Amino acid sequence: MPLAEFSTQENVVALLQRSLERGRLGHAYLFTGTDLAELEAVGLALAQTLNCQEPPQAAPDGTPLDACGACASCRKIANTNHADVMVIRPESKLRQIKIEQMVRRTGSPPRVLHDLVNNKATEGLYKVALLVAADRMNANAANSLLKSLEEPPARTVFILLSTEPERLLDTIHSRCLRLTFAGDGRARFGEDEQAWLGEFARMAAEGKKDCFGRYRLLGTLMARLEEMKSVIETEVEEASPLHDHDEADPELREQWENECKAAASAEYRLRRAGYLGALQGWLRDVWLHSAGVSSVNGDLALFPNLDYTAEAVAERLSPADAVANLRLMEQTQRTLHTNVQELVALETGLLKLKL
Repeated sequence: MPLAEFSTQENVVALLQRSLERGRLGHAYLFTGTDLAELEAVGLALAQTLNCQEPPQAAPDGTPLDACGACASCRKIANTNHADVMVIRPESKLRQIKIEQMVRRTGSPPRVLHDLVNNKATEGLYKVALLVAADRMNANAANSLLKSLEEPPARTVFILLSTEPERLLDTIHSRCLRLTFAGDGRARFGEDEQAWLGEFARMAAEGKKDCFGRYRLLGTLMARLEEMKSVIETEVEEASPLHDHDEADPELREQWENECKAAASAEYRLRRAGYLGALQGWLRDVWLHSAGVSSVNGDLALFPNLDYTAEAVAERLSPADAVANLRLMEQTQRTLHTNVQELVALETGLLKLKL
């Protein structure tokens, strides 16, 4: 699919084409937005452009500025069977990108990122690696990618796609050119997160500012997180070799148990961030109402079905109070990445919210 066909992403496409025309193509990009499928489509379109055999548009030096979408190279990339273009996605029940997809190990798929990075291009001009939902990399996979980003091979382009870029390592962020796609912010939140947010928002709209009311709000989140943790632990155990090898060697069993704990902890942190992100999105809607913006254009609301709750809370707040809530949630998320106990961090953050 040619870049020119992405009419809703004109700014992103124009920036990419200017980079190509000026010979300033980055070695690593971070595409962020709310529609992962669209991010992947643009990523594949860029890969097609870089390797197109019959480009409809080119710079004076012959560098392709768009793809034809019909040549043999473009068709192979569209079908994800081009030798020099690799698409890496989350795998397993936990939907993680694992180290086995990055470097060759027991249990690795036929192609791993290390093969693409270290071998010469065989069919095209550029080697391109697309990491779909890059924020789902586990720690080992992220560290492996970082090594490749630090010493990128010539004519190799990494394209990371993420709807939740805040989950990526800062060191990965700093080595990528970030392009933010236009889109609907509601798409990033799942049904469970929105269901919990609805309960929280309706209780907040009641305006019970006493201590009991505040702890009720905190209680809804803690109960949901506890339930989620139990589900994750079950999922991890069922996906682990522990589930099928009861008679394993004690040392190997201990290794698997440690891997299970690490995987469950990482997945829990990821999903917890989703709930707090949903809350932050609703607090943004509250801020818009407090500033009188949503009354002018209701389409700006991330959660239009909860707009009445955001409006009810906003009537009690000044714009400064609403902004303070947003900053408080940002601080709470940062605190959760430190050694502070989860309950202490959430209690401190949620009880300070001005609702």
